[in-house]
Amino acid sequence: MPGPVAKRVYIKTYGCQMNVYDSARMADVLAPLGYAPCDAPEDADMAVVNTCHIREKAAEKVYSELGRLARIKAERRREGATYMIAVAGCVAQAEGEEMRRRAPFVDIVCGPQAYHRLPELVARARREGGAVDTEFPAESKFDFLPEASAPQGVAAFLSVQEGCDKFCTFCVVPYTRGAEVSRPVAAVMDEALKLVGQGTREITLLGQNVNAYHGLGPDGKSWGLGRLIRALAGIDGLWRIRYTTSHPLDMDGELIEAHRDVPALMPFLHLPVQSGSDAVLRRMNRRHDTAGYLRTIERLRRARPDLALSSDFIVGFPGETDSDFEATLKLIADIGFAQAFSFKYSPRPGTQAAEMADQVPEDVKDARLHQLQALLRRQQDAFNLACEGRVVEVLFDRPGRRRGQSMGRSPWLQPVHVNDDVRLGELRPVRIVKSLANSLAGVAA
Repeated sequence: MPGPVAKRVYIKTYGCQMNVYDSARMADVLAPLGYAPCDAPEDADMAVVNTCHIREKAAEKVYSELGRLARIKAERRREGATYMIAVAGCVAQAEGEEMRRRAPFVDIVCGPQAYHRLPELVARARREGGAVDTEFPAESKFDFLPEASAPQGVAAFLSVQEGCDKFCTFCVVPYTRGAEVSRPVAAVMDEALKLVGQGTREITLLGQNVNAYHGLGPDGKSWGLGRLIRALAGIDGLWRIRYTTSHPLDMDGELIEAHRDVPALMPFLHLPVQSGSDAVLRRMNRRHDTAGYLRTIERLRRARPDLALSSDFIVGFPGETDSDFEATLKLIADIGFAQAFSFKYSPRPGTQAAEMADQVPEDVKDARLHQLQALLRRQQDAFNLACEGRVVEVLFDRPGRRRGQSMGRSPWLQPVHVNDDVRLGELRPVRIVKSLANSLAGVAA
């Protein structure tokens, strides 16, 4: 019996690593319908825009992309062919039916918990002229996803936890991703084993609050992230483990001990603090304070002295004073970060912070962000410069930009390139010879 007619799907991904993972799984879900991935929307029969609601003007960027896809769809119609457009992810969840009213050429709108139903939505869209699914289903999408249709590469993402129960006043994630849920340990282990069998050597565990992981273990008990990491480290051929993104409240003793005891757990941690002012943290509803954050960092560094840190910072949150901002600069100076992400506060519709008084003027936000980023850049440059002359282990996962060049990552997630043709998947000692703006140059040993 002949299989499905070969078709092509183009997937455009915005936002976080979770969306990168979700996009790969969407390709897996669509594969049984005959869709193979392609790199350009003009070459596709279906386009999926996987959206993120975190960054400023996220919806406007999506609609701009959709305008480009609409022109391709109109051209196909003139040729007598079809072109399906789907919007997935957090903007789709937030906009719902409004998206199809605003962009009627969109065929499918589905939230991040519904993409496992894409085959059903494709059929419904063909039958009824459109389909919207932004419900939070009772079942877990992970129970319905097929096996990955293609190897994920030397370094791969693995989603273990989704959703958020924290309700920070600036964040839309609890409304677009839903409540915190964790995958069972057996399902995580099974997916990890398959990835390693396909050649993956580094796995990054993903979750909106990944260290809130509480999956059901094979012993019938709830396992935390630290225990899960210890189990994963026992997989032969899995050399490196990372996880992101974490919340300070969920950095428990078991996970800190895993940093001490598990060599495969890389010495790099992204632990967002957002502000160095306790007053701002209270308005953000972060539920931690700077003293507690500093104690956690101290415990982590005692457990793993070579640990490097990354964080997130928001400047100009409603009510942030000059002294609040100075407290953030002091926290950064006291801790020292290898890298960090920093943003001006921008209101998200439907969040508490958007309705707060004392919104900070844009010019003040601009000046504060410039000052904060200059400090963070100095710290990052100093961390990278300290690597010069050292020999570090690099896992090579992709070709470099130049002929004969190879790229990989250090244990601290720094991009490292060597002008040697190193086989992908090799873990090699590299002597760092130069620190560049956003990477390190080295010589393979």
